[in-house]
Amino acid sequence: MILLFVAYQLWGTGLSTARAQDNLTKKFDSQIAEFSPSTPANDTQPVVTAPTDVPVPQLGDPIARITMKNIDSDFIMVQGVDLKWLQQGPGHFPQTPLPGQPGNAAVAGHRTTYQAPFNRIDELAPGDLITVQTLQGTFTYKVDSHIDPKEGTTSGHIIVSPNDLSILDQNVGNRLTLMACHPKFTASQRIVVTATLTSNPAPATPIPAYNGVTTDASTDALAGGDSSAWPAAIFWSLFAGLAWFGVWWLARFWTPTLLRKRARRVSRLKDWKFLTTYAIGTPFVLVLMFIAFTNIARLLPASY
Repeated sequence: MILLFVAYQLWGTGLSTARAQDNLTKKFDSQIAEFSPSTPANDTQPVVTAPTDVPVPQLGDPIARITMKNIDSDFIMVQGVDLKWLQQGPGHFPQTPLPGQPGNAAVAGHRTTYQAPFNRIDELAPGDLITVQTLQGTFTYKVDSHIDPKEGTTSGHIIVSPNDLSILDQNVGNRLTLMACHPKFTASQRIVVTATLTSNPAPATPIPAYNGVTTDASTDALAGGDSSAWPAAIFWSLFAGLAWFGVWWLARFWTPTLLRKRARRVSRLKDWKFLTTYAIGTPFVLVLMFIAFTNIARLLPASY
């Protein structure tokens, strides 16, 4: 069971993310067609403007397409960094400016689960390019250079504590900040990549406020799980366990009553029923386990 849950975390979570990314891509492309300025079909750099009718993003809305060619990462970014949003793709801290606008746009993402959009951000080198497409245009960021204070080496990232709020600072110029857990498979630290905007920023839009939603920068949004998942996690776990027991019981005790007098035929029929029970029951149990694992994963920190 533990090994199956590990397999689900590493690969199964990607199924829901892939489905979410498909839906987000369709919605984002539709928004681009509706709100972006008209440009020639062969123009890959839309005019940087802020149409007055650009919608205020709601939590969970697609807000940008982030592409990092050097590490083969191409994802739709969503608004918000709660667990349920990070399961869909990289999440934008709503208390920071949108990508492409003046200031520091901060983004969080998974490194080992949910398709791991930031799995290889430790491989980004100074000077590498990060492209972000929003409703206001396409923007290019260049990865900054950082010096390791201990070893004196230069790289494209730094390592900070989970409570280091400097990633949200707004007095650092026009840049993009990417954050994920570090080392992989743990949440003890954070890896941070910063990149500087290479062109003029788009006009700023107001930072949205969401009723009943905390966007306090003093809290680590990645540290805790979703406690509301407990009822569903317990229910589906028990359901999967009962189904597992039911399949075993049928395979073990389902014997024909009309053919008991002929031992050989009974034995053959029992073997057939044994195999058939597991062949039919196992996929059913696995589906229930997948649903149970999905809700159990909601209880875990978002930062893996």
